[in-house]
Amino acid sequence: MKQHNPLPPCLKAGLNEAGCDEAGRGCLAGPVYAAAVILPPDYSNPLLNDSKQLSEKHRYQLRADIEAHALAWAVGVVTADEIDQINILNASILAMHRALDALTVIPGHIVVDGNRFKPWRDIAWQTVVKGDGKLANIAAASILAKTYRDDEMRRLHADYPMYAWDVNKGYPTRAHRDAISRYGASPHHRMSFRLLDTQLTLDL
Repeated sequence: MKQHNPLPPCLKAGLNEAGCDEAGRGCLAGPVYAAAVILPPDYSNPLLNDSKQLSEKHRYQLRADIEAHALAWAVGVVTADEIDQINILNASILAMHRALDALTVIPGHIVVDGNRFKPWRDIAWQTVVKGDGKLANIAAASILAKTYRDDEMRRLHADYPMYAWDVNKGYPTRAHRDAISRYGASPHHRMSFRLLDTQLTLDL
């Protein structure tokens, strides 16, 4: 795997800054996951990068390293039913809030991947577009959110093997949409999404 220059651990040093990111926003099924991670100021790992740029093997290796060295980390979950009630943007932010609520260390500053967030308590925050490739704490959050969500989709696959969630993780692949057309939607599908809209189909 190609290594790159280590990402800086945080944007504002000395504030126990929490990085936040989500996983599963574009899926047709399953919950959306988010993670919040506070890294020590001297943390560095040359493999750390946006979870989408990493192999599955390296994501899980990095998860173990992040959990071993982080000052605090937590994962938040919002179910498919909740997504249908409040929409995916609000659900993604709620998952981040739940992750922040679960931290054992209160952050002094928050950085969030993307360009949308809502205030959490009275803590200052900043959004960072493509932050999972710029800041180590956001990259770490992206890895935790992705791997814990993948774990959950594998568990759900055991009950609903016809959708192949162990492979597609709930994303809109052609095979996933074909399975929805053949078997109908499961209790874990997001009914507010266009489940059979082939314009959003991915080839994986």
